[in-house]
Amino acid sequence: MTPTLISPARHATRWLLAAAMAGAALLAGCGEKKEFTGPVAARVNGDEITVQQVDLVLQQQPGLRPEQAQVAGRQVVQRLIDQQLALEQAKAEKLDREPQVRQQLQMAHDEVLARAYLEKVGAAAPKPTPQEIQKYYDDKPALFAQRRIYNLQEIAIEAKPDQVAALRERLTASKNIAEFVDYLKTSGLHFAVSQAVRAAEQLPLTSLDAFARMNDGQAMIVPAPGGAQVIVLAGSRSQPVSLEQARPAIERFILNDRRLKLAQDELKSLRAAAKIEVLGQFAAPAASADTVPAAAASGSSAAPAPK
Repeated sequence: MTPTLISPARHATRWLLAAAMAGAALLAGCGEKKEFTGPVAARVNGDEITVQQVDLVLQQQPGLRPEQAQVAGRQVVQRLIDQQLALEQAKAEKLDREPQVRQQLQMAHDEVLARAYLEKVGAAAPKPTPQEIQKYYDDKPALFAQRRIYNLQEIAIEAKPDQVAALRERLTASKNIAEFVDYLKTSGLHFAVSQAVRAAEQLPLTSLDAFARMNDGQAMIVPAPGGAQVIVLAGSRSQPVSLEQARPAIERFILNDRRLKLAQDELKSLRAAAKIEVLGQFAAPAASADTVPAAAASGSSAAPAPK
């Protein structure tokens, strides 16, 4: 079992990469010199796709195992071929001259360049020590040493906010979940039942300790958009992760968290030194200066998770 790192910034990162590559390609059609050099991975109507381009895409996929690299590389080449074919048609139709396209290219250029600066700032973050990794592991037994796989029955209930408290009382008073479901059938409330199997790392971190304390057969109710959700622990099995298995993921998580903090602090400092004017409808309410967009920083606050 190999730990990996679940990153909420991954989709944004991929979008930025795609935007940057598309921007570079279209700008190349406008007379800009291509930046990619070296060995060639493919040619499309005489235009080269380099190994450097393929490697750039692969670098944006953290956690890619060595045995996956060859297959992933082939898939990337096929996507770049499709991009090159679409690019040729875009150039033929002179789409690179349209104002909206040029604006989008400029925005992609600016966003990638700003992200590169924040990544440079974050690169100064120190790696965690073995003691820090050990502490993180020890502090989260439900995620590692006491990790479980949960078989869940989920009941999504449509209800008004003032009905949730009554549902909670009814669930507590029910002898078993079947009795509670019978009540729902006669209550006139709409509900749907589903089954799911989730590992500890697939549960919300804020709720993980509560799940870890549950015994098989127990249930909890939580507010949800448009009503409430009852989660029944139908069964579970122990599947712990050792420190050695979790070490790479924990190290990446702590390091990424530190990089994110450095980026946030740098943006605060830059804001404090800058003259900033927000005008018109955008002036109020004031936007928070405390959050770095996920795609702008090289880390994330996601938990390291076994795979």
